[in-house]
Amino acid sequence: MERAILLSSLAASGTDTAPRRLIGLAAELDIPAADLLVVAGHPVPAELQPPERDTEAMRQFAYRVSHCDHSQLAALEAFVRSLPRVATPDPFVRLAWPGHRPAETRFAAVLGTLIRNRGFGIHELPLMGLSRSTLQGMVCRSDPSPHRRLQLSAVAGPLGWTLPDLFTIADEPYPEGLRPMLHCHHLGRVFAAAVPLTTAQLIETAEKADRLSPREDHGVWQPVSQGFAEECPDLP
Repeated sequence: MERAILLSSLAASGTDTAPRRLIGLAAELDIPAADLLVVAGHPVPAELQPPERDTEAMRQFAYRVSHCDHSQLAALEAFVRSLPRVATPDPFVRLAWPGHRPAETRFAAVLGTLIRNRGFGIHELPLMGLSRSTLQGMVCRSDPSPHRRLQLSAVAGPLGWTLPDLFTIADEPYPEGLRPMLHCHHLGRVFAAAVPLTTAQLIETAEKADRLSPREDHGVWQPVSQGFAEECPDLP
C-alpha cells in the first residue's frame, strides 16, 4: 500500500489495527513505534515513553543539538544509540501534557502526544520560528488556517517527521516543493533516538554536540538554532 494512503488510513481508523501490527509497520516505515501508535489512536506503553528528566537539561540538549549539520547529526545519532539503556524507575511517571489546555481536536491530540513522546514540553523544544503561544494553540486545536502549512513545516523536523508524512496525518494537502521552515527530520531523528536517555546522558550528549559543532552560544535570551534544512540530502 502506498505510504500516504496507509498513514491516512491509520489516522482515520487505526484503532482497528492491532498494536503489534502497528509496531511492525513502524519499523517498515522508519517511524518511531510510539508515534505510529499515537497516530492510530492507541495508548503508548510505558516502555516506549521517556523517563522523567530535568527540564533544563532537556532544553540545553535540544538547543545544542540543533546547531549540528547533517554529518554531525548522523554522528550524534550513532553516539546516542551507542549509550547504554538504563532501566526506568518503577512506578513509571507519566509526563505532563505540553499544552496549557487539553487538546480539542484529533490532530492537536496527536501533535501534543508526539511532542510528549520525546519528553519535551513547549519550553524545551528548540527554536522553530514559531512563538510559544502559536505552539500552545497547535496542541490545543490545530484548526485549518492560512498559516497551518507554515506551522506544520516548522514542527515536522524537530519531531523527526518528513513534511509529506506529517501533512498526511494532519489531513492537510501537501504542496510539492514546500521545504522545512528551519530544521529537517534529521534533527528529530536524534531527539527520537534520545527518548530512553537519562538526564545525565542528555547532558553527555549535549556536550558531544558542542564538540561536533562550531556552536556559538547566544545566551538564554537568544536561543538561535542554525537550521540546515536547505542542505538536507533527502530533499531534491
